[in-house]
Amino acid sequence: MNISLYLLTVLIWGTTWIALKLQLGEVAIPVSIVYRFALSALILFTLLLASGKLQRLGRRGQFICLAQGLCLFCVNFMCFYTASRWIPSGLVAVVFSTATLWNALNARVFFKQQIARNVLAGGALGLLGLGCLFWPELSGHSASRETLIGLGLALLGTLCFSAGNMLSSLQQKAGLRPLTTNAYGMLYGAAMLCGYCLISGTPFAFEWNARYIGSLLYLVIPGSVIGFTAYLTLVGRMGPERAAYCTVLFPVVALNVSAFAEGYQWTLPALMGLALVMVGNVLVFRKPKAVLPAAAKLA
Repeated sequence: MNISLYLLTVLIWGTTWIALKLQLGEVAIPVSIVYRFALSALILFTLLLASGKLQRLGRRGQFICLAQGLCLFCVNFMCFYTASRWIPSGLVAVVFSTATLWNALNARVFFKQQIARNVLAGGALGLLGLGCLFWPELSGHSASRETLIGLGLALLGTLCFSAGNMLSSLQQKAGLRPLTTNAYGMLYGAAMLCGYCLISGTPFAFEWNARYIGSLLYLVIPGSVIGFTAYLTLVGRMGPERAAYCTVLFPVVALNVSAFAEGYQWTLPALMGLALVMVGNVLVFRKPKAVLPAAAKLA
């Protein structure tokens, strides 16, 4: 079950970049994000109410959902969209992939969980592999003021994503399922961004064409309703540090799609990077050997 959820998340989030690219146009970025998560919340609430599976949340649960909506479905998306205007998308992907290590560190700080050596080793190999994959883009970008702003926003977005992971893990420990908490979190995130748009005077435009509507529906159903539910279910089942390795793998999927759709050319460093990511993936999912007591060793 975990492997199926993991592969589903990687495949979905590895292809949503196409839909995100198609969203750019007349509609302002925050407005597109409002549409995405408002529709996602509507679908989730409809399914949960129809099936009778919507869980009741107390004041604490609602407050955590509000914080989760701010982190996962509001601030981090604004950060990544804006960062992509200042730095190459490959560099944004490299920064986002550090979520694996941030989740491991945050799980240690907030939940007192031990950081397994194989998780750290696998995450480090994955980051090194991504560095090789995006080396031409990384090496050709000068460290200007815009670069620093873009890196700062990408890092802030990654930290918000990791914080959202911790909040989801906290909710699941309290017996609340991701479907319910995602529904409330997406609703709160869309509401906060809607308020921002109203205050800033951002017009609520809409493009009535197949490109925009099709990409929006892809981001709503597979990208949000299915993708976030599958990923946050993994956070509860596997722990935040292992689940976050998806963020290392989905740029690799995106590159393969790009090779087919946009003529991306594989290079020797890129192939080496792909191999490192795969090895890191094996390490992250490798179960550590149990340490036998001294008496058992002597027996």
